[in-house]
Amino acid sequence: MKKIMAAMVSAMMVLGIAGCTGGSGGKTVQKVGVAIYDSSDEFMSLYQQEVSDYFKSLETDAVEYDVTVVDGQDDSDTQAQQMDDFISQKMDVILLNAVQTSTANTMIEKAAAADIPLVLINREPRVGTEDESYPGILENAKVCYVGADARQAGTFQGEILRDQRNRADMNGDGVVCYVMIQGDPENPDTADRSQFCIKAMTDAGIEVQELVCQSGNWHEQEAQEIAQQALSEHGDLIDVIICNNDSMALGAASAIRASGRTVGKDILLVGVDALEECQDMVRAGTMTGTVRNDYVAQAHKAVDVAIEAMRGSPIENYYWVDYVKVDQEFLDAADTNEH
Repeated sequence: MKKIMAAMVSAMMVLGIAGCTGGSGGKTVQKVGVAIYDSSDEFMSLYQQEVSDYFKSLETDAVEYDVTVVDGQDDSDTQAQQMDDFISQKMDVILLNAVQTSTANTMIEKAAAADIPLVLINREPRVGTEDESYPGILENAKVCYVGADARQAGTFQGEILRDQRNRADMNGDGVVCYVMIQGDPENPDTADRSQFCIKAMTDAGIEVQELVCQSGNWHEQEAQEIAQQALSEHGDLIDVIICNNDSMALGAASAIRASGRTVGKDILLVGVDALEECQDMVRAGTMTGTVRNDYVAQAHKAVDVAIEAMRGSPIENYYWVDYVKVDQEFLDAADTNEH
């Protein structure tokens, strides 16, 4: 379990925000609990640090924010205990990146019973809906979700592939044969990113064939093993390896190099998150493209909404942050604008 303490001050006395007193210099202290599914996930590690840093950047002379970050270590039982601890500690707001989105209802009910605002982040829950294929509005005035639409990420991946040489048919046999390395099968983002990537290609009239579809659980090593096995079994038939996130794309890239294949020449590789290492690979041509999952914008929105919730201001149930398509053209333009 990790604990990051950050001081943040807001114009609380002016705005009349409820909270505990006892901070230094007579400041009002607001207690914030942040539960991350797994801090070893590079994207979520960056996200949680941005949350802490942004709270600190909002310091004033009136309110202090006591931010506690805990690591669920990808274990639902561990996270359930952490949530119980947050509730018993009477947090003023909780930010939750759920280990399992299917447990979100339980988390919501516990927070609601304790009258603690709950901001769900990054992992979209499937709750409060009659249509199981997509979530409805969370019917709780103090609960919201802040994140990005995974369908958009998948669509952008498919469009990146559509725009490649031979429309991603690298071996020229008329069919784009692909390996799909998925995230956690319990996470709704997995299905949406996968489905809408392929849909973007078929909507463009591209004929596709799935050779392998297997879960790498968002992890680099698991993805590397899946890609190695796929490349061994299917060889030059594989035109594309599609990964639901960049960590798995890094694993697939290692397998591609080991197999003697070359991204951009005889195979394509796409991911999601736009990690710095992967952006550098896109620049170098060793990765075809990725999709920016903007952790800075998401973290800032989550903090802003948490502050509003603690003030007692009305909040919406959903806050969306757009993905950004990151390919060679995008990075060339970005690099030019920097100079």
